[in-house]
Amino acid sequence: MSIFAEKIYKQLKKIPKGRVTTYGFLARSVDSKAYRAVGLVLSKNPYAPIVPCHRVVRSDGMIGGFMGKRDGQAVMKKKKMLEAEGIVFEGDSVKDFEKVAIK
Repeated sequence: MSIFAEKIYKQLKKIPKGRVTTYGFLARSVDSKAYRAVGLVLSKNPYAPIVPCHRVVRSDGMIGGFMGKRDGQAVMKKKKMLEAEGIVFEGDSVKDFEKVAIK
């Protein structure tokens, strides 16, 4: 595993239930601009759900992908996991995104 991936997983473990973060925030938190690389790292997360990659959404509050997929089934699984933690949605967007996002 790369040092970059280890840093991303360490930062992500700090995001509590009921909150979300973004790919960009995670990249910046490890002094990087490689938010797409963050997505790639998360798609290969061997520590889920201990490292809660389902708590990462796009910068506009939309769900984005999950487990390396962007199909409807993956999006629904991620949405259900977040709803179980108290996140509310309007369609596929996090409701009150600015209030629940750590950015």
